[in-house]
Amino acid sequence: MSSVGDVAFRIGQWRVDPALDEISRDGTTIKLEPRTMRLLVCLADHAGEVVSVNELLDTVWKDLVVTQSSVYQAIAVLRRALGDDPKRPAYIASVARRGYRLISPVEAEAQQQSLPTVPAESTPEVDWHAEAVSGEEQVDPAVLEPPDAGETVEPSRAWPHRAIWLAAVVLAGGAGWLLLRPSLERPAGSSAMRAPVPTTRGEGTSPVFAPPPHSVAVLPFSNLSGDPHQEYFSDGITEELVNALSQIDALKVIARTSSFQFKGKDADIGTIARKLNVAAILEGSVRRSGKQVRITAQLIDAVNGFHIWSQDYDRDLNNVLLLQTDIATHVAHELQAKLLGDEAPKIELGGTRNAAAFDAYLRGSKAHISGQDANDAQTAISAYSEAIGLDPKYALAYAGRSNAYSSYAEEYASGAAVREAFDKAQADARQAIALAPELAEGHAALGHYFESGARDFGLANEAYERALALAPGNVQVVRSSADFAISMGHSDAGIAAARRGVTLDPLNPRSYYLLGQGLYAARRYGEAVSAFAEAISLDPGYREFYGIRGLAYYGLGDLQSARSSCETKADHWVSQWCLAVVYDKLGRHTDAEAVLAKYRATEGDAGAYQYATIYAQWGDRAKALQWLDRAVRLHDSGLIYLKTDPLFDPLRSEPRFRAIERELRFPD
Repeated sequence: MSSVGDVAFRIGQWRVDPALDEISRDGTTIKLEPRTMRLLVCLADHAGEVVSVNELLDTVWKDLVVTQSSVYQAIAVLRRALGDDPKRPAYIASVARRGYRLISPVEAEAQQQSLPTVPAESTPEVDWHAEAVSGEEQVDPAVLEPPDAGETVEPSRAWPHRAIWLAAVVLAGGAGWLLLRPSLERPAGSSAMRAPVPTTRGEGTSPVFAPPPHSVAVLPFSNLSGDPHQEYFSDGITEELVNALSQIDALKVIARTSSFQFKGKDADIGTIARKLNVAAILEGSVRRSGKQVRITAQLIDAVNGFHIWSQDYDRDLNNVLLLQTDIATHVAHELQAKLLGDEAPKIELGGTRNAAAFDAYLRGSKAHISGQDANDAQTAISAYSEAIGLDPKYALAYAGRSNAYSSYAEEYASGAAVREAFDKAQADARQAIALAPELAEGHAALGHYFESGARDFGLANEAYERALALAPGNVQVVRSSADFAISMGHSDAGIAAARRGVTLDPLNPRSYYLLGQGLYAARRYGEAVSAFAEAISLDPGYREFYGIRGLAYYGLGDLQSARSSCETKADHWVSQWCLAVVYDKLGRHTDAEAVLAKYRATEGDAGAYQYATIYAQWGDRAKALQWLDRAVRLHDSGLIYLKTDPLFDPLRSEPRFRAIERELRFPD
């Protein structure tokens, strides 16, 4: 039998290019997921013949353990890409209890030589109603043979024990998209519909995967707009969906940072689900043309790998708030999470119905999240300002700009520009709250200002507590509240919030770093070492982690491990801070003085707080208090940790130290 291989060929009106994973027709090109293309090639190699589900599994998924559902869903995807009607197919026919058959002529393009086609007189009986169609195609596995005795899926798992339907994922377009038919367009590198086989606990087997029943992760939606510069838009849509779902308290929604770890990677659904500990995975794609957008979404049961639902949405961007509400409430419903009344006002709070303002907001968020320097900070501020100019009632944009101003003041501004940026941060945060009093992001932004700009820790405490009460599922709010509670000495609350942050954002090293800080401040040094080790395992290149882990070892009394950890990244300022105290405790006083001199040569007065802790550990109380006074005069940002920092323990009985604590007005 001839094989089409990787050579371009034609099926009916479609040109198929296996090498590029593309099909094209009438000037329209559609990108297929690589396994979907291999499925099409397999059917083309056997054109006119019935190919069983098991044969397709052996050919297309030979390197993976998956269920027959993978075939059913891939066929549905392929039909929609081809524009094929399963009730009256022109390309792929279902043959009852047997399999699938390509009924369209196949022609090799290079030689214009026909490959096997279907003789009209030999056409076997086709079950035209094998798949029921009602608005969207639903795949019914019952029309094919059930799994044999050797099938690895338990019979009770043939369909999920609970439905995890997803209604609507976001936005979508107009007439420009009417010729586009794919419902699951995903570029190479996106996660395939695969899942591990559930196992039972016993000797030689892995533990049963039993994630929280109301848990979901939103994987990065693929940018299919044909323009790499639109990546911010597809990423932004993903993040907005995460934020919308996190507004529903009954759901556990994985944070953006962890779900984006899988962007561009060919990780299987089962692996992703286990790493994130979720019961469901939502993924999809975004095509944008001006104010019109097509979004394709699918929801997968992560326990057994069944693809439960998929749908396309063609909408105007002005309807983004309604779409966010649709998806969030439907996901919650299908995960059987209890909804407390109408969730729409909470999900849509602070948003906009202006498409251009929404676009500008996404650009601002992208710049703020990924910012590396002062230019990125200014880009974020400008984009948020554009959004506010287009919609002066856009509360989320005010909150975003407030945080951007505070970050700019903390990290990049100098002189009078610091105060100016902080003043703007306060004004924006208050405006966000005035427009939307229940907006958690507004209260968190105000807390950020009070903490860093005004150093009014009492008011910052009130703002953060209010934000956390309003949005306990928002990881940014959780993390900010945890960080502040830890620094204020509220160890139990801070550590609990930090652990919540680890649950919501398990692949983000900063989650473990924050937990480690809380444990370190609580003098739980052994646990802190473990938390910092987790952070290092997730991001071995982040230099700060080694120095702070060294300080935890130092607190534990393990000086050799402390020295080793800090010397790993000896040129980083945190490691130099650590080595200055460790070397001195080891009796290497000359080395300690040398590393402090090197640190001071690099940091100047910016390290006043750290110098004070070093002298406190060296037993030089006079110099420690001198540097601490200088830190107060310079408004050193490190002072927020004064109340809980173990390195200051030798000074806590000093009258001047106590006076400084009173000046800083730490809340009880």
